[in-house]
Amino acid sequence: MTIAVTIAGVYLGICLLVYLTQARLVYFPFREIEATPRSLGLDYEEVKLCASDGIELSAWFVPCEGSRGTVLFCHGNAGNISHRLHLIRMFHELGYAMLIFDYRGYGQSQGSPTEHGTYLDAQAAWDWLIERQTPPGRIVLYGESLGGAVAAWLAKENAPGALVLQSTFTSLPDVGARVYPWLPVRLLSRFRYNARSYVAQAKCPVLVAHSPTDEIVPYALGRKLFEAANEPKEFLDLSGSHNDGLDTAGVAGIEAFLSLHLSP
Repeated sequence: MTIAVTIAGVYLGICLLVYLTQARLVYFPFREIEATPRSLGLDYEEVKLCASDGIELSAWFVPCEGSRGTVLFCHGNAGNISHRLHLIRMFHELGYAMLIFDYRGYGQSQGSPTEHGTYLDAQAAWDWLIERQTPPGRIVLYGESLGGAVAAWLAKENAPGALVLQSTFTSLPDVGARVYPWLPVRLLSRFRYNARSYVAQAKCPVLVAHSPTDEIVPYALGRKLFEAANEPKEFLDLSGSHNDGLDTAGVAGIEAFLSLHLSP
């Protein structure tokens, strides 16, 4: 009896600890900016965004002469915008301008990250592009991993030309339930990031890109996310692990999708 009570107490203690500290399991912000687009030989504009709750955010706008459109990039849960220079270069070479921003608590942005806060941050980035007279139909919302849920939320709230979700889950509790099958994750989770619900409400072409060998976000979740999206939609198989980035075939697939669906 005593052993059973002890085990139950330990289990409940672990559950309480996970509930109280789960933000540390979701967000891994990095404050130091290690490099800028100038290290790639690209001109860029340092942008200060202001979310609707007053939080000031740091962002970069990288123009592209004769651009085919503008990518609004929502990065994943770790690092900051300086760790996405390879993607800035990729889209610049494909002929797209980019606005990439740091969520609150990341890089030089103020505050601390929260789920609701990341949505407000993305909306501030969208509003900045609209204020600069960027046609909504020429904006590509691109989200990687957790940023895919943010981009999907933004797509349901606005009218972008296209939505691209790279290595994104259906919801954060779905991922947690697979990582911690011995915990009641769905009851404990204070973070939802329900990308599956958001993408089902988006009214734009959707590309879901996922690797069968993704070790962090299961491929099956990527397929379920794709199934929830409305037509027109495409699924793109990637290769490698969760953080390997895009190979040549992946870049070509994204370029073909955007060329087909983005407003002329």
